[in-house]
Amino acid sequence: MSTAIVVGGGPNGLAAALSLAAEGVQVTVLEAADEVGGGARSSEAIVPGLLHDHCSAIHPMAVGSQFLNGLGLDRYGLRWRLPEIDCVHPLDGGSAGVLHRSVEQTAAGLGADGSRWRRAFARPAARFDAISEDIMRPLLRFPHHPLTLARFGAPTVLPGSAFARLFSTDEGRALFGGVAAHAFRPLHYPLTSAVGLGIITAGHRHGWAVAEGGSQSITNAMVALLGDLGGKIETGIRVESASQLPPADITMFDLAPSAVAGILGDQLPRRVSRAFTKFRRGPGAFKVDFAVEGGVPWTNPDARRAGTVHLAGTYSELAATEREIHAGRMPERPFVLVGQQYLADPQRSVGNVHPLWTYAHVPHGYTGDATEAIISQIERFAPGFRDRIMGHTVRSTTEMAAYNPNYVGGDIMTGAKDIRQLVFGPRMTLSPYSVGVRGMYICSAATPPGPGAHGMCGANAAQLALRAISPDRRDG
Repeated sequence: MSTAIVVGGGPNGLAAALSLAAEGVQVTVLEAADEVGGGARSSEAIVPGLLHDHCSAIHPMAVGSQFLNGLGLDRYGLRWRLPEIDCVHPLDGGSAGVLHRSVEQTAAGLGADGSRWRRAFARPAARFDAISEDIMRPLLRFPHHPLTLARFGAPTVLPGSAFARLFSTDEGRALFGGVAAHAFRPLHYPLTSAVGLGIITAGHRHGWAVAEGGSQSITNAMVALLGDLGGKIETGIRVESASQLPPADITMFDLAPSAVAGILGDQLPRRVSRAFTKFRRGPGAFKVDFAVEGGVPWTNPDARRAGTVHLAGTYSELAATEREIHAGRMPERPFVLVGQQYLADPQRSVGNVHPLWTYAHVPHGYTGDATEAIISQIERFAPGFRDRIMGHTVRSTTEMAAYNPNYVGGDIMTGAKDIRQLVFGPRMTLSPYSVGVRGMYICSAATPPGPGAHGMCGANAAQLALRAISPDRRDG
């Protein structure tokens, strides 16, 4: 029987372990923390019974993941829940860009931009399941659906600023810009449209879902299935050198490239070591969870029904803040993402006290305290919010890295998603999961298709490893 060691038990490490175990490989997952899950963990905080997601929270890419959906995780308790409205981007004065799952409903609310939104997203949303077969794999390979991918992919090479000019209203520009800003990149850079287009299209197909019972439910379901497949998990084991790795036919690293380089040292080919040690990191996330009595008193009524709220004002203001953080300067009014998961999953609340999940984009390694900036941004669009806060907890950029070593400097994306790293991953190669050492692979969110609880980085890497030990296997 073939054997495998998976170092790191985040969603991608677990996905790799499941893919290998399903093919009869004897798998052991080694996790440094006391529990697996990486960013897909949840726990009670502030008020007993109040359930907060630690990092990964809203899942437009995971709910439609062909890999996750093929595992039958509903048998292990995974249930997806959808909010009434996916996302709202409020503006000063009370108006907002409103993103519904329906393209038509979204377009109807955007006035003069309705027809433009429809032209941009109706066809890709209808074909998203086919598109995802290609965009959720390494991009530099022959696609399953070349014409469909070409039509979808052409606009993705544009800067977000160029695509935003398609829309004439403040609401339309801000709505697109807020989603594109999930890339943690200045929006005038090429390819920054890609993240916005991908998330919006996925959401129009499958919705911005949350996991019932918290993102921990995704992890719990994967762990339960892995156990049924004979896989093992050992926690509290921090691998820091190659000498700690048990002998195995396959070794997977759900780690940042620099950590892989540190573990393997001279075993890595020089070109790979150089690429991994020079891997570029992105800006940070400063996270604050709140216990809020009665919910957030948003001025815009649609925001009170939305699972996600983006706070940045107009598109031009948002673009300016993203330029600032990329330059290492903390803006007075940062981009703040707000998660109201309890609207789709009421069990997370305790009576009339609700958990509010927020984080701000901040410079990489930011050492200040962004709590007041986050509160002020919410208060800007929801006067009276401050008076409803019953308590809060903070996870700074430093604490982010302590919580998950992949999040160096608060970089929850596991690397800057610039053109080179978004397309190739940690190094310039057609095989982004290979580390240049026989039987060893990297499968973290630093590799294509990137961050999220979709598990595709791990699943893709595992398929490569399986083909190496069974050459008659074909790419599916």
